[in-house]
Amino acid sequence: MNSETRLQALSEFLKTRRSKIHPHMVGLPIGKRRRTPGLRREEVAQLASVSTTWYTWLEQGRDIKVSTSVLEAISNALQLKPDEKKYLFALALEEGINHELSLEEETLISPSLNKILQELKYCPTIISDRHCHIIGWNQAAAHVFLDFNTIPFEERNLIRLLFARKEFKSLAVNWEHFAQGFLAIFRTYYGQYFADNWYSQFIEEMEQRFPEFQELWNRGEVSSAPEVLIEFRHAKAGKMVFSLTSLQVQGDLDLRCSVYTPVDHTGTEEKLKRLIENNL
Repeated sequence: MNSETRLQALSEFLKTRRSKIHPHMVGLPIGKRRRTPGLRREEVAQLASVSTTWYTWLEQGRDIKVSTSVLEAISNALQLKPDEKKYLFALALEEGINHELSLEEETLISPSLNKILQELKYCPTIISDRHCHIIGWNQAAAHVFLDFNTIPFEERNLIRLLFARKEFKSLAVNWEHFAQGFLAIFRTYYGQYFADNWYSQFIEEMEQRFPEFQELWNRGEVSSAPEVLIEFRHAKAGKMVFSLTSLQVQGDLDLRCSVYTPVDHTGTEEKLKRLIENNL
């Protein structure tokens, strides 16, 4: 991501978060002539104790100097969550890591991690890199989602598959919520590694190919590890309910382990066992 793209991402994020803070949430009067949702720029500036002109320049994506103390004040004014705050700081202070992935890095899984993957026999598990390329999965994941071996590596990107493959779109009862969770994770990577030009190229491609991606991406959600309850309607097993836990794997490769744990008393684990044992 070059400087212009970084500043544009910062601008879009600030506008999105500002639109989601209503005046009553911060003790300000609503007024009768409010035409747009959320706070006005001057109200954010007031809450953060900065000049309206300076905040306007920041939100417009101008290349101006910022301090951590001012960013703290803006974070408080916009009521940012910890992951959102990290995203803001990464973009505003140019803290992105200048390191691009190579193909060799994308395909490496340590023997110990592979052992853990296989031991989660009845918990569908997917391992992905910071580009969200799927580089590992277990048998349970192949039965619940699809056989990733049939997909060429260059197409085996979790974000792309969510929008491109009907298997994913028909599986989740609330697909939009399902996809939004992974886009929130993807945005944390986007802020952390903004110097990696792959992200801006990928986002541009996705926006051109999938209008749904653009709509969800523009919501600006950020979360490094959302825990959500997901209901699937599996073509062969019927209703299955999982709790998704997203874990970061310590190490230089910045891998992520997404574990779908069957929810007790839903019959999900029993259905999954039958799928695997009968090789359905």
